[in-house]
Amino acid sequence: QVQLVESGGGLVQTGGSLRLSCAASGIIFRLYAMGWYRQAPGKQRELVAAVTSGRSTKYVDSVKGRCTISRDNAKLTVYLQMHSLKPEDTDAYYCNAKYGIDDFWGQGTQVTVSS
Repeated sequence: QVQLVESGGGLVQTGGSLRLSCAASGIIFRLYAMGWYRQAPGKQRELVAAVTSGRSTKYVDSVKGRCTISRDNAKLTVYLQMHSLKPEDTDAYYCNAKYGIDDFWGQGTQVTVSS
């Protein structure tokens, strides 16, 4: 059974930092591309950052320079370190794992940035 369990969300003031974690189980983690997406109510889910199995990374323009995605294959965990948070970063953040036709999602963790 595949599980992606996010943690680390919460309420933070503008300019603050958070580190999101996503612990995976039930997959050969090192093979999967891992990503963080976010979604506000009534809006489409958008990619925030992704890291391939080869550790190549990409980011949405709005978070470049403020966020870092990383993975620890030994711990089966992917992280999203976020700095200089803005109210517009407020969203539910979801972990994603992709490999071939496999496409798995976590339940999400809420990030709320107060102004």
